[in-house]
Amino acid sequence: MAIIEILGLVAGTITSITFLPQVIKIWKTRSAKDLSIGMLLLLLLGVILWLIYGLLIMNAAIIYTNSMVLTMGLIMVYFKLKFK
Repeated sequence: MAIIEILGLVAGTITSITFLPQVIKIWKTRSAKDLSIGMLLLLLLGVILWLIYGLLIMNAAIIYTNSMVLTMGLIMVYFKLKFK
């Protein structure tokens, strides 16, 4: 694996885990009232488009990063709907 690909994967991991504290906080407090559903839906749309782009150009870092962010975003939307 090339150093540039490793750099992309590490950067993607760090970027993706920035959502983890928010997911944990929502889960612990059972409250997502301060999250904007509009922001979450825009985030998901952007991430899905990035994921499609990554798949089309077969870029592992883009696919990996956006798969992780998509997962976190979907969890936050689920919590937003569950913990109204």
